[in-house]
Amino acid sequence: MKYIIYIILGILQGFTEPLPISSSGHLFLFKNVFNTDMLNDLNFEIFVNFGSFLAILIIFLPDIIKLIKSFFTFIFKKEKRKATKNDFKYCMLIIISSIPVGIAGVLFKNNIENALSIKFLGIAFLITAISLFLVKNVNGNKDDKDLTIKDALIIGLLQMVALCPGISRSGIVLVGCLLCKLKKDTALKYTFMLYFPVSVASMGLGVLDFLENPASSSLLICYVLGMIFAGIVTYYSYKWLSNIVKKGKLWKFSIYCLCLALFVFIYFR
Repeated sequence: MKYIIYIILGILQGFTEPLPISSSGHLFLFKNVFNTDMLNDLNFEIFVNFGSFLAILIIFLPDIIKLIKSFFTFIFKKEKRKATKNDFKYCMLIIISSIPVGIAGVLFKNNIENALSIKFLGIAFLITAISLFLVKNVNGNKDDKDLTIKDALIIGLLQMVALCPGISRSGIVLVGCLLCKLKKDTALKYTFMLYFPVSVASMGLGVLDFLENPASSSLLICYVLGMIFAGIVTYYSYKWLSNIVKKGKLWKFSIYCLCLALFVFIYFR
């Protein structure tokens, strides 16, 4: 039974991680509805987040390898700068978009961690729902090469808002990308390119915590099972999200988040 519960929690994390519905919000809601302390386990959170990270890394690995190669080629090989200029610019824009959330994370880490309450969670779901609905009919025409520093800053500032517990990072960043008139597939790619710097930083802090409080051997199998299922489900959850975004059906998640907000307001009134 213990293994099954951890597998279910891993599936929950994996399914909600890529979707614009806040994985952290769902886990917090699950904890409060079912009154389980398993979700207070920081080590388990580190493992399942790593599973989701690996799945998204596999999906975008060709893009990441190409961008890294182009970035260093542009710096060290002058004769190839023209060919790698667009990729280098794209990498720099990712860095620019990541700066606001990095600064806010360092300055307000403790405040952010203590901010989540069940009442605030309902408000956060409502904010996500409204944001997703606002871009219901937005159709952009910008490709990767058309991204500007202004776009990167706007998207980066919106990603900083998503530090508020319960507000979906992928949802808010997708909204920002669409408001900046990016094409749907371009917006989706940029959203998850920004996922990597944030995720790597979070996992780095998580590893430090893990070293201070290593997992007990009795729970290690549970953690690994949760991580495996989180990774598998994340992979297919992203594929599903990709199809929805390309079809312009992102607003469906708005209805779902609105229902969640109403549930929180009514159930925990």
